[in-house]
Amino acid sequence: MADITVFVAVAVLQWPHPGQVLVLATILFCYWLAGLYRSRLSLSLLNDLHFLAFGVLGGLVTELATRGLLAGIADDRELLRRALTLLVVVVLIRGLAYTTVRRVRRTGQVRHPALILGAGHVGIKLCRTLQEHREYGLDPVGFVDSWPRVEKISQLPAPLAGGYEQLTQVIQSFDVRVVIVAFGSVREEELVAMLRTCDRMRCEIFFIPRLFEMNYVTRDMDEVRGIPLIRVRRAPYRRSSWTVKRLVDVVVAAIALVGALPVLAACALALRIEGGPGVLFRQQRVGLDGRQFTLLKFRSLKPAAEQESATRWNIAHDCRLGPVGRFLRKTSLDELPQLWNVLTGTMSLVGPRPERPHFVQEFSDRIPRYMARHRVPAGMTGWAQVNGLRGDTSIEHRAHFDNFYIENWSLWGDFKIMIRTLEQLLFARGG
Repeated sequence: MADITVFVAVAVLQWPHPGQVLVLATILFCYWLAGLYRSRLSLSLLNDLHFLAFGVLGGLVTELATRGLLAGIADDRELLRRALTLLVVVVLIRGLAYTTVRRVRRTGQVRHPALILGAGHVGIKLCRTLQEHREYGLDPVGFVDSWPRVEKISQLPAPLAGGYEQLTQVIQSFDVRVVIVAFGSVREEELVAMLRTCDRMRCEIFFIPRLFEMNYVTRDMDEVRGIPLIRVRRAPYRRSSWTVKRLVDVVVAAIALVGALPVLAACALALRIEGGPGVLFRQQRVGLDGRQFTLLKFRSLKPAAEQESATRWNIAHDCRLGPVGRFLRKTSLDELPQLWNVLTGTMSLVGPRPERPHFVQEFSDRIPRYMARHRVPAGMTGWAQVNGLRGDTSIEHRAHFDNFYIENWSLWGDFKIMIRTLEQLLFARGG
């Protein structure tokens, strides 16, 4: 924010021409690329100095590139003088801002409660360092570890708040905002589940890399007195860009529903002729956060008892499939009514395919991380489906692909999945 204020002030005073907006945008973009606008524990003007100069240099290059297009540009010496003036002002303002933040942290006006996972020697060293150097702004409220050495508990610089199974309660009790993983005695699968819990509770997550004494501290790491900390990026579905996904869902679903009306009518008529009344099929499925919703489909199978429908696993050669139903299944046209689910918000265009409650319970009991796929809304199509995992295929592989999609979500990824789905639909490779 200080940078933007300085840029606007300098632009008004020294660069009063139409190219100033482009120049300032270039500088801000360079600083964003360098990571100068992300929150950091360690603030050092010397570490940032070359990035600050790089940004001003980018603005200078932009200025030179627009010389022939805009009027009122001063000579080269005047241009260089303005650039140096801007750099000096930015450095001074940044230095003042960093000094202020460090002072505020030391006096305790800004302190973030931090929890350390792992009560080993690395966790203890980190805890003592944070207690002695308050300029990092973290207040270690305790450790979480299920297997600490008994003789070490009395030596801990902060209390042992509980075991790993009590992580949620500890975070709530201490109002924890930061969680640091420090080589705890926990298996990888349990650690992943715990980190997802921390993310769900809006905690900032860091972990100390193994063999950190040999690690080179890169720009995307934080560093606490020689201990590198790698920040775990927030889950994509908890970022502001996820709102754009919902907007895309609404717009595309509305347009698709209107455009597909003739196809919907033809499918409904064909099913009515083949199987009589009741062309729509409604069934309870499990969606976001394990909540149930009513899914809509064209009834491609002959009616079955409600209990049988909820607990019977459908396969490609199901004897209840008629010719029309088989065609709708093969082309995935039976899924078109789910555009209404997307429009009402119970589903998304892209996401893990929803399953019935009976099977969700069964799969979650025997497949690790199966329930993790319910962190986002269910989708009409998904990463698993475009990779051939449809129908009677491995549920474990589907769960793996679904969780991969969630962890690596992007709008461009959704676009690619929709394109591949349309390709499979047009060439009748669905079902």
